[in-house]
Amino acid sequence: MTQTIRNIAIIAHVDHGKTTLVDAMLRQSGTFRANEQVADRVMDSNELERERGITILAKNTAINFQGGKINIVDTPGHADFGGEVERALKMVDGVMLLVDAAEGPLPQTRYVLAKALEAKLPPIVVINKIDRPDARPQEVLNEIYDLFIDLDAEESQLDFPVLYAVAKAGTATLDLAKPGENLQPLFESIVSTIPAATGDETGTLQILVTNLDYSEYFGRIAICRVFQGTLHAGDDVTISKRDGTLEKTRITKLFTFNGLKRTETTETTMGDIIAVAGVEGITIGETITSLENPEPLPLIVIDEPTIAIQFSVNNSPFAGREGQYVTSRNLRERLERELLTNVSIRVEDTGSPDSFKVLGRGELQLAILIEMMRREGFELMVGRPEIVTKMVDGTRMEPVEHLTIDVPEQHTGVVIEKLGPRKGEMTKMHNHGSGRVRMEFRVPSRGLIGLRSEMLTETRGTIVMNALFDGYIPYQGEIPQRPTGALIADRQGLTTTYSLNGLQERGILFVGAGVDVYEGMIVGEHSRDNDLDVNVVREKKLTNMRASSADEAIRLVPVKALNLEQTIEFIAEDEMVEVTPKSLRLRKKILQANRRPKRWEKNQ
Repeated sequence: MTQTIRNIAIIAHVDHGKTTLVDAMLRQSGTFRANEQVADRVMDSNELERERGITILAKNTAINFQGGKINIVDTPGHADFGGEVERALKMVDGVMLLVDAAEGPLPQTRYVLAKALEAKLPPIVVINKIDRPDARPQEVLNEIYDLFIDLDAEESQLDFPVLYAVAKAGTATLDLAKPGENLQPLFESIVSTIPAATGDETGTLQILVTNLDYSEYFGRIAICRVFQGTLHAGDDVTISKRDGTLEKTRITKLFTFNGLKRTETTETTMGDIIAVAGVEGITIGETITSLENPEPLPLIVIDEPTIAIQFSVNNSPFAGREGQYVTSRNLRERLERELLTNVSIRVEDTGSPDSFKVLGRGELQLAILIEMMRREGFELMVGRPEIVTKMVDGTRMEPVEHLTIDVPEQHTGVVIEKLGPRKGEMTKMHNHGSGRVRMEFRVPSRGLIGLRSEMLTETRGTIVMNALFDGYIPYQGEIPQRPTGALIADRQGLTTTYSLNGLQERGILFVGAGVDVYEGMIVGEHSRDNDLDVNVVREKKLTNMRASSADEAIRLVPVKALNLEQTIEFIAEDEMVEVTPKSLRLRKKILQANRRPKRWEKNQ
């Protein structure tokens, strides 16, 4: 008897406890040996994912339950990684929706859920963190029903089982009145709700590639779902490429998932999620099918990119000091390698051999790519994000976002005021009665560039905001950029406390004393709307004239340290961010002050 296989994807908003729940499921299904050392949040294997506490890459794992096997696919909760989500849903037969018992369903839950309901996947709802002091499970359940109805769910999809869980403690229950003891009710609900994988084992081979991995030893590894037929190691097969051509190849290695490990196998089981190694040039969306009568599956459609950032070779006076990879060849190879595993990114050549235009789904997605590159030892420069417009019937269209903002009542005025000039249009406002207000807007994607840091300042860090791609609208005209100018170093050298002290009242400083600067580097934000060239390396002249004022110890205001996303949001069109493994420097595109066009001259 072949074992039954259930394939399920977990949907949740960032930080609702999805990865913690998978941890508990792995532990309770006996996947790990009793004495095995296991890290927390075992599915967030990428260093950046652990740091930020978000899932970036869709990953999969498998657990055994009552003689059957459950494949679990972990989906990213962030809309910028939508390319990952759409593929993850192709591999599964049902979804588990995980919602925080206090926060309720948030926008990114909505994005993945809409995709799952479109694909007619049966859902299981898990309300997590019921041990929170501000938990409101009953109201959250009503909000979930409202969300399903809002997304046009069918009658059968509304009849979902509801479990109440504390993922951290590894317990789940079907009844709020009875506390859970373990995750047994959850495993049972998965087996009873999610249909077992079906298909004809003897039919024509159809295996869809939905994800890619890379191993130094085997090269590219394709992660696929078996839809029909049986594949054996050593079989000759046809690969149906994305452009419709057919390519013959031999399958050398097959793996199946067990816990977090890949186990080598000689043949596939119907409906299983498998890994195929050693197939040159295979990419996502292609079908492995039979040699005699190939029957490719439909290609996976992926949403268009909406934002572009220019990546260039670092040409600042400090180039090559901190990074290992600094040439355009290094940059091109790294971007081509990213294209192999990341479907929602595109790279276009610009007129210059030293720069590339990278298109993606959102600022965060591209910032994560830049962050990964700098950790690998790359030095590069990145420009200001631009939106990707398209022409439809002679009209210029731009992407628009559905923005959800959750903010304390006293800050609602300032939020509405800030979104006005950015062409934001309010569609909904709801007061929970708990002191916080939830507002929904439609805003052009351009209007969101630089919005987050401004909003955090205005609301004293209390805002929760999430945006979601919502189609295209006609071009909305000019949107005001950063209202302030920059303080620019006018010569190279080390900054001194004496010179910075004199500049403190001119604006906000980004560098402290004793920092290496060069001409054209931005050292702060000017409080007015024009750029100001300043000398930050001036030292106090020591003479034998007695000063009329006693030399007091100079105290500098703490500098404003920007992280990568903030620097990308801050820069204007004539500025760039120099990214190296150790530092982030803001600079003008043209470093020499006498060659630089003045901002206000351009506006006349």
